[in-house]
Amino acid sequence: MASADPRAARVALDAADTYERLGSPEGELALAQAAIYLAVAAKSNAGYNAYNQARAFIRQDKSREVPIHLRNAPTKLMKELGYGHEYRYAHDEPNAYAAGEHYLPEDMAEPGWYQPVPRGLESKIGEKLALLRKWDEEAKKK
Repeated sequence: MASADPRAARVALDAADTYERLGSPEGELALAQAAIYLAVAAKSNAGYNAYNQARAFIRQDKSREVPIHLRNAPTKLMKELGYGHEYRYAHDEPNAYAAGEHYLPEDMAEPGWYQPVPRGLESKIGEKLALLRKWDEEAKKK
């Protein structure tokens, strides 16, 4: 199900669940409504492509260290080593986003595997990603 609407899978599963629980004719109506929803949903394989690119990267790449600021520090030694130091809790940040924060290993650039299409809900996702990139760039200038 390659849809630009991330809700499409949930609609299909809900219809199947309705059919299992209620049987005919209500379940059949739910399946028909799901089929219509899926038929007219904007199509995209961006998520599928990103997933496959990430898997291929993992297969060929080496193991990398988790950035120090993202590591849990349950012991005094780990705290002394800087684990978790300068971690920014997104919920406490403006717009609930830690602009400029880097979550990938230090030697790894943003891979950009996910490229949302300008259709369906993915167009909104693309707009949000562009806004987050803008905030990241502004944070780097500070």
